Amino acid sequence: MATFDELTTLALELPQAHQETTWEQQTFRVGRKIFAMGHPDSGQVSVKATVPEQAELIAAAPEVYSVAPYTGRFGWVRVRLARVEPEELRELLAEAWRSVAPKRVRDGYQG
Repeated sequence: MATFDELTTLALELPQAHQETTWEQQTFRVGRKIFAMGHPDSGQVSVKATVPEQAELIAAAPEVYSVAPYTGRFGWVRVRLARVEPEELRELLAEAWRSVAPKRVRDGYQG
């Protein structure tokens, strides 16, 4: 089980990641590009993914993943924090971060 505090720690460990409050949610970004977002009290978070990744995640674990509201048509997934292991969350965040981080920043990241 992961918590929103763990999510925050994992997201902010990624190079040049920062946190902003937008739409009454915490957004995790590289520059202006968002790779994850959620509200600390909701028990869930939306994470950027591709449409094929979204389908794969939902098919593999529908109790953990679902289509994110608003952004789901672009591949974003909703993650139920109480049902995801921190290491799996770390991998999801790293992939989401890679999808928005500039190449020069990605190239220096070994995670």
